[in-house]
Amino acid sequence: MSLLIAAPCSGSGKTLVSLLLASVARQRGQGLQSFKVGPDYLDPQLLGRASGRPCRNLDLLLCGEEWVQRSYHWWSRQQPLTLVEGVMGLYDGLGPSPEGSSAAVAKALRLPVLLVVEASRQAGSLAALVRGFRDHDSALQLAGVVLNGVSTERHQQLLRESLAAIDMPLLGVLPRHPALELPSRHLGLVPPQELPDWDERLEQLAALAQQWLDLEALMPLLHSNTSSAQDGRAPLADLSPLTQSPAPLVAIARDQAFHFCYPELPESLQRLGCQVHWWAPLRDEPLPERTAAVVLPGGYPELHAAELSRCRSSLESLQRHGRAHKPIYAECGGLLLLGQSLEDGDGRSHPMASLLPLTARKGKLSLGYRCATARADGLVVRQGEQLRGHEFHRWQLEPEEIAQERGAEPLWRLEGWGVRSRVEGWSGAAIHASWLHLQWGGCPLIAQRFGHAAAAAASTTPA
Repeated sequence: MSLLIAAPCSGSGKTLVSLLLASVARQRGQGLQSFKVGPDYLDPQLLGRASGRPCRNLDLLLCGEEWVQRSYHWWSRQQPLTLVEGVMGLYDGLGPSPEGSSAAVAKALRLPVLLVVEASRQAGSLAALVRGFRDHDSALQLAGVVLNGVSTERHQQLLRESLAAIDMPLLGVLPRHPALELPSRHLGLVPPQELPDWDERLEQLAALAQQWLDLEALMPLLHSNTSSAQDGRAPLADLSPLTQSPAPLVAIARDQAFHFCYPELPESLQRLGCQVHWWAPLRDEPLPERTAAVVLPGGYPELHAAELSRCRSSLESLQRHGRAHKPIYAECGGLLLLGQSLEDGDGRSHPMASLLPLTARKGKLSLGYRCATARADGLVVRQGEQLRGHEFHRWQLEPEEIAQERGAEPLWRLEGWGVRSRVEGWSGAAIHASWLHLQWGGCPLIAQRFGHAAAAAASTTPA
């Protein structure tokens, strides 16, 4: 059956409840496949570390329903338990519509919903809130409610009776507790690799789940639907392997500064036959000599700007790679590494790789889905193609205009709900650099074109 964990709004405790259940499965030695609705990178890292296997994003807007169905049914068949964490509020989607929302995913996959409500300041009003979410869409099934932030027995009893009056099962009541607090910063929760007590915290979460959640009712709801009716091809089966020998080496940046990367990106490259090398710029590692192509994912380079600027081996090897016109694919934070300088949160400027004519400093939040129309042929896109991506950053480029130099052209025109249309990004035969995050799982042509570019570069790279 499986279960989608949703809430009336962000900050209610969806991730917390998901981690509690994943921790119990881990403690019991039960394999659990986790999923996350939407374009999030941080919650999936926490869920992946808790379950011991990569969390998979289910994004109807970035990938379409067919791919979401394939990915969900393929990966849920690999483990006995399955859990889906929603995004934002249950009905929050594109603009004011429910398109792409947790509710839309629950209906597409026919999943019951567990509603997590932050109830610290509610009593009888809880019934009106929950009834509204239950009755708003008759196609959705609410399996029950977990209440968060309820610390006294009297308050718990008030809320329990309120839910009983509308015949809604109460499946857990979480108190205020230090172990239940998840630290966050400007783009979301702090990733697990920055939490030194993560393993101990998971043990605490499993113990608290035993105490505060109705596991006898909840755990059976996580059992995967292994019906053969949904058997089919693996999510990346449409990619055609390269014939290149030896396999082109693709370096993907991954460290505390760069870790916003869907698992489908490296998996797509491996499916094509590329050799993936995880490269840590923050350790001042040079690129391997045989590097044919580089991927620079998003992350938090702004928090490590001073340290990155001192990593001369990393920056200089990236400069040589770019000046040799070898492929570079950069998203969001990865784009900032290619600029001339990057300001940290205190306004201090630090030199970067200087492959693109840009500087960056903290500014207003840019957030949301974008429809991108390519202006010309480039490394991974072709003129006139339309793709949908997601933008989420607080640092901004100066100047905002796209400098048309060094063989790079403006990449595409972006449009989205509530934002002005603008030209954005850098594009060339060997570079794709943009604020926009793409989901390669839903864009097989992106992976295929980048793989072919890597193979072409490898043919001119000394062994």
